[in-house]
Amino acid sequence: MSGVAPDRPPVAPTSAPRGRAPTDLRLLAPAVLAWVVAAATLGLSVSGHLVVAGASVTLAALLAVPGRRGGRRGGRRGRRALPASVRFVGGPLVLGLVLLFLLQVAAAGHAVVRARGGVDTLSAERAAVTAVVVLTGDGLSLPGRGDRSRVLREGMIVRLDARGSRRATGAPVLLTGDAALAEPAWRSTVLVRGRLGPTERADDRVATLAVVGVPELLVPPGAVAAGAERLRAGLRGAVDDAPADPRGLLPGLVIGDTSRTPHDLTEAMRVTGMTHLTAVSGSNVAVVTGLVLGLCVLLGIPRRARPVLALVALAGFVVLARPEPSVVRAAAMGAIGLIGLSRSRRSAGPPVLGAAIVVVLAVDPWLARSFGFALSSVATLGLLLFTRPWGDAIGARLPRRLAPLGPALAVPVAAQVMTAPLVVVLQGSVSVVGVLANLLAAPLVPVATVAGVGAALVSVVWARGAELVAWAGVLPAWGIAGVARWFSRVPGGTLPWPDGPPGAVLLAALTLGVLLTGRALVALVASHPVLTLGSAVLVAAALVPTRSVTWPPTGWRVVVCDVGQGDAVVLRSGEQRAVLVDAGPDPPLVDGCLSRLGVTTLDAVVLTHFHADHVDGLVGALDGRRVAQVLASPVREPADAAGAVEALAAAHGIPVHALRAGDRLTVGDLDAVVWSPWRRIADGSVANNASVVLAVRTGGVDALLLGDVEREAAHDLLLRLRREPSMAVAAAGFDVVKTPHHGSANLDDALMAAVAAPVGVISVGEDNDYGHPAPRHLDLLRRNGYAVYRTDEHGDVAVVEHGGGVVVVTGR
Repeated sequence: MSGVAPDRPPVAPTSAPRGRAPTDLRLLAPAVLAWVVAAATLGLSVSGHLVVAGASVTLAALLAVPGRRGGRRGGRRGRRALPASVRFVGGPLVLGLVLLFLLQVAAAGHAVVRARGGVDTLSAERAAVTAVVVLTGDGLSLPGRGDRSRVLREGMIVRLDARGSRRATGAPVLLTGDAALAEPAWRSTVLVRGRLGPTERADDRVATLAVVGVPELLVPPGAVAAGAERLRAGLRGAVDDAPADPRGLLPGLVIGDTSRTPHDLTEAMRVTGMTHLTAVSGSNVAVVTGLVLGLCVLLGIPRRARPVLALVALAGFVVLARPEPSVVRAAAMGAIGLIGLSRSRRSAGPPVLGAAIVVVLAVDPWLARSFGFALSSVATLGLLLFTRPWGDAIGARLPRRLAPLGPALAVPVAAQVMTAPLVVVLQGSVSVVGVLANLLAAPLVPVATVAGVGAALVSVVWARGAELVAWAGVLPAWGIAGVARWFSRVPGGTLPWPDGPPGAVLLAALTLGVLLTGRALVALVASHPVLTLGSAVLVAAALVPTRSVTWPPTGWRVVVCDVGQGDAVVLRSGEQRAVLVDAGPDPPLVDGCLSRLGVTTLDAVVLTHFHADHVDGLVGALDGRRVAQVLASPVREPADAAGAVEALAAAHGIPVHALRAGDRLTVGDLDAVVWSPWRRIADGSVANNASVVLAVRTGGVDALLLGDVEREAAHDLLLRLRREPSMAVAAAGFDVVKTPHHGSANLDDALMAAVAAPVGVISVGEDNDYGHPAPRHLDLLRRNGYAVYRTDEHGDVAVVEHGGGVVVVTGR
């Protein structure tokens, strides 16, 4: 009948090839809408969630009513059909509002459960309590005040004694304490005493609990938890004799245990966009269940039984990796990701992903703001949308025997493309080599994962056999580590990018543009190769920073490297030679600074003290260079960091010596006198106040490097200046002062006035959490006539000998 629209949903046109179902986003889009609003409303009170839920269901009802007009009186003719465009938008919007209603009701229910027992009220009042706690996470050790380590650990209070009453609860809390808090096993039930503290309303923990004393074990872990720990310990034991990289990396690949991964390898994987491999993610789950399904096909197991066996394998893997929320999330996403590898069920993937998002957020509303959950969801979507078509395209261009590898090669590319806009929010850079690095590592990951799982299982009955099985995973893990290390050193391997939401939106728009115009761009390149090459060269010339051509400046003598929130100062001692004072927190950053300066030999590495932001980058400074000696503060605090430095130096055959006030270092063009420390100062931070302070002359430039001295050591140094004429004379002639402790307000005003120089350099990280440099620090420098240069704003800062004087050249 002409003129009457059919009363059924419109069918969207599709250009999908025959035999390939079109992508169905009708459930996924409403689920994402509900997710966004859930993230925005996280932390509301119970009544607040219920108000949002009521508003959403009311609006959904209003939007749904116009679908039928006239009721029964008019029969089919009495119904007025809405335009197709309205129904196309209205249907998903109504569904999104319904899903939002469900998530808000779930969040309100969680808020009611969390409030049981009044833990939130007690935490606001900072009440002293005695609590029975189930430990739901491993201890994380962090440096604390006075260089004492403190331990953070997740837990759930099940019973609470406070203010004369006993109450039952189920409140998740963040426990803080000393090293004793790390000793009880995961899922142990312990009795602790301490003081509650508040958290942010949107935090997934109701309160903090500062533990006093030693936790008392009440109930050991249950059978599942004990079994998981037995398997995990078996895997770790099976690789004890492996080289350092695979010994730390294989447990990370299999169970997410990165406790033994070398710091520089962790940094290399971060730079190359490979950190997702060492977190339990959907890819791990996909490898395990995919292996089981493949074996089912080979063994001829009936099709109906295969999903059951895959679920059994999935449950076993969850036990191995521990059934924590992140692991359960990964299991859900990994199972959905397998749909992306199935031709017959690929169209069902996005709706199932949408349903999974809603279910997971209903179970754990605090995942709405979790980057891990967002990355898993986006990577899974990439798997569903792009694995099969991109895999087919790649396979069509490979030799016939290698064509089946197409989907496997498409997996890391799809994941990298989809997650890059989110990763840039956290990283502030874009890895140019990440896709290629992940492609090379991709074939090794399944082999290592399967071998690691096998070693864990075999370890239960045969430890020696587990070691043999583990070696089948050690070799590919070694290869993955090699890929990460090699690509992390590629010049220009990462590009700086705006971080935060603007950077994410910009990269997402650029990615979308490439996806939509990729074929047209390839055709344009093929038809106009000369024009394309000329345009590419012109764009590259415009984008390449001039620093890559003009750096290092001729005549440089002192360079304060931009290594983030840390220190690394290069003092020139000869052609391609230098003395490095501190090594910063990240190996690639100090390595890059030295490489840009062309330094191949370090006559000495001076470590002012042993805090991580001064010594953790040491391996990057040593790598590929001749190093004569390591000179360090005589105060070995923190002791574990000092021991790690000595072990690293011993592994490279480099002698380590302590420096004290009055010592002199003369190498090539450089002469340096140690001004501090001459005694141990117990006030303030012992390690900071034990910083080596150097008065340096290199060529015609005089510099004072103040390490991280705080007010106590700085005032002690001032008194010595007043007592010793030679120091007082030197203090009046400095060209540059590296100011103390990254611009901290904890400094001595009189000392900074006594050593005032034309140039003051602050080595500080951009957007750091410490508020450095402090306004007081900056004001003091300006009042004393310093021209202030900051590495967070200027990049590398070079002090250059020029025409009998000194000039400053910056990297930005």
